[in-house]
Amino acid sequence: MKDKINLIKENALSSIKSIEKLEDLEQVRVKVLGKKGDLTLILREMGKLSKEERPIIGQYANEVRAEIENRISDKKIELEEKLNEIKIRTEKIDITRSINRFEMGHRHPLNETMEELENLFQRMGFSIIEGPEIETVENNFNKLNSPMNHPSRSTSDTFYIDEDTLLRTHTSPVQIRTMLAQKPPIRMVSAGRTFRYDEVDDTHSPMFHQIEGLVVDKGVTMANLIDTLNVFIKEFFGEDMETRFRPHHFPFTEPSAEVDVSCFNCHGKGCEACNYTGWSMELLGCGMVHPNVLRNCGIDPKIYSGFAFGMGIDRITMIKHGINNIRLLYDNDKRFLQQF
Repeated sequence: MKDKINLIKENALSSIKSIEKLEDLEQVRVKVLGKKGDLTLILREMGKLSKEERPIIGQYANEVRAEIENRISDKKIELEEKLNEIKIRTEKIDITRSINRFEMGHRHPLNETMEELENLFQRMGFSIIEGPEIETVENNFNKLNSPMNHPSRSTSDTFYIDEDTLLRTHTSPVQIRTMLAQKPPIRMVSAGRTFRYDEVDDTHSPMFHQIEGLVVDKGVTMANLIDTLNVFIKEFFGEDMETRFRPHHFPFTEPSAEVDVSCFNCHGKGCEACNYTGWSMELLGCGMVHPNVLRNCGIDPKIYSGFAFGMGIDRITMIKHGINNIRLLYDNDKRFLQQF
């Protein structure tokens, strides 16, 4: 895999060196670093590597990515300077003319958080899998071991298109699609929009974003789940963050747990924000994949086991940036977005 990364690096740097147009530079960036770019596709195969190889190849791939990004940035500055020189020589400005001024925007904090999460899990050896927002009842509920009388199946909770089709209520159907499409070992995460009937308030919206992860292999245990989530939380929020696992119930996992993390304000010391408990609100849900879910996807639970976890990207974004109202993420108010 290192040879493939080197080949991508050499081809990219060679192409960047000979580029004369900004449009061509952007095409190279997308081809190499985009969501479906050459380097990104290589990283998605890291789940196939051994545990010893993953951190080495992951670190090297990140160094290559950084080098290519720097070269692209330098080349962009060079091309822009050339364009400015040409404009200065050829363009005349009518200073009496009234014009409308346009300001450039930047990435939305939700998208930035989603990309940070995906990049982190890629470095941990997970593949990024995408799935449709319009789902079947079979994938969204039935194969996930959801009881027929479960409240989430109600039309007061879920947006149905017809009896068999709906707007997905979570990203878990992507896990089902992955298990149906490939045999273990599986190590994947999926992020995207989900939809539920919710009254809009400070922390709820009928559309929100989730990221979910799934690992299926021989000998996977709850200890693997706890260690994976501890690594993720310390890597994303800081080494001083602690976790607390509380028993819970989800139809698709058994046993199941909710995970609390240290207070983001006092980092576990106790303060007014956490009612002096040292703990913040519940961050995510997780558990061992229910045997029925494995059977529904044609995987023998006597041979394979797995764990799954899911969390709200909106909530993480709000925690990360100290946002106290989810409406702000969707209002597209320029005054708010300019703060990031």
